[in-house]
Amino acid sequence: MLLGVLVVLVGVAIFPSRAVAQENPPTDDEVNAIAKGLYCPVCENVPLDVCPTLACKQWRDTIREKLALGWTKAQIEQYFVEQYGDRVLAAPPPHGLNWAVYLIPPAAFLVGVAVLVGAMRAWRRPPIQPRQTEQPTIEDPYLRRVEQELQERA
Repeated sequence: MLLGVLVVLVGVAIFPSRAVAQENPPTDDEVNAIAKGLYCPVCENVPLDVCPTLACKQWRDTIREKLALGWTKAQIEQYFVEQYGDRVLAAPPPHGLNWAVYLIPPAAFLVGVAVLVGAMRAWRRPPIQPRQTEQPTIEDPYLRRVEQELQERA
């Protein structure tokens, strides 16, 4: 029995295990880097890293705990998505109808650029002048006399 305890103590001394309490705890910057990608569950459209509510403080503490356990950013975000849904993410995942969020703004920008380029080309073009044509010969004697009188007065 004493020999077994001695073997265990020597084994612990020779092969130190990871002690979570002795490692450096995650910094506020590491926590905020993940919290920046999540939204507050209470306030609408407020990132988790700047929200002062108690719920957000608890979420940041949860992030800190998960980081201390060795979780990655993706694992932590997935944890919150499983708990609260996609609405907690700052950027919606690109699947289903969420593709519209990624496609509509660039398409609208390109359409706007095309309209602007077309308008600028139209502004640079000189206005179209009507062609000067010969006056038709007037066969009606009454109209011919009116034309002559108008020319004489002018």
